[in-house]
Amino acid sequence: MKYKINKSFISLTNEIFSILRRFHSSGEIFIEGNRNLIKIFELSGQKVNVKSFKKPNLINKIAYRYFRKSKSSRSYEYATLLIEKGIGTPTPIAYIENYDIVGLNDSYYISEHLDCDLTFRELVKTDYPDADNILRQFTNFSYDLHQKGIEFKDHSPGNTLIVKGIENKYHFFLVDLNRMNFHDSMSFELRMKNLSRLTPKKEMVAIMSSEYAKISSENEDLVFATMWKFTEEFQYRFHRKKRLKKKLKFWKK
Repeated sequence: MKYKINKSFISLTNEIFSILRRFHSSGEIFIEGNRNLIKIFELSGQKVNVKSFKKPNLINKIAYRYFRKSKSSRSYEYATLLIEKGIGTPTPIAYIENYDIVGLNDSYYISEHLDCDLTFRELVKTDYPDADNILRQFTNFSYDLHQKGIEFKDHSPGNTLIVKGIENKYHFFLVDLNRMNFHDSMSFELRMKNLSRLTPKKEMVAIMSSEYAKISSENEDLVFATMWKFTEEFQYRFHRKKRLKKKLKFWKK
């Protein structure tokens, strides 16, 4: 076993390992995906998320042991870095990796459970009240990420939690952190590409590009054209992949 616990939670080490021992038999299911399972537990009276990553295949078992950091350790490390850089994310509590004779067997990431008002997905899927204001504030948040050299590779609708503060001020928190790059600086094209997975709606891209141009002093037409180009390219790849999966499922039947 390999693990790391946030120094603020060291006194709860025994309770953390008790949660892991009970993970498959208790806890409230929060998200049950094809690859990962997230459950909610109580840790000394505080709600926490415990994310169990899918067991890796043989090649990845070996790779995570000798060549690459696991998803759980990256999630913890990147959350810590984001907080140091003043970027919102649920507080990292611990990561735990279990190994067998071959390599990594299973791994877990534990973080604060954040009760949010919405995710970015609600802005895409619904006519959410105050959407224009939220979208512009989110664009400022994303610009701050880019200015700090943070490339969130899973910058997609479900991975930003939004909490409403006072006087129509919104706070943004990133989740699902295991794919990130940190740069000294980010090029204009990389910034625009980083925003391409968020929405297929042209009117939302127009608002985001207008706000991004205003705060970055870039040409608004150029920002929109580049952001929309990358959005269209992503949407094409995304739907092509869905069509291929559908065909494969048909042939399997």
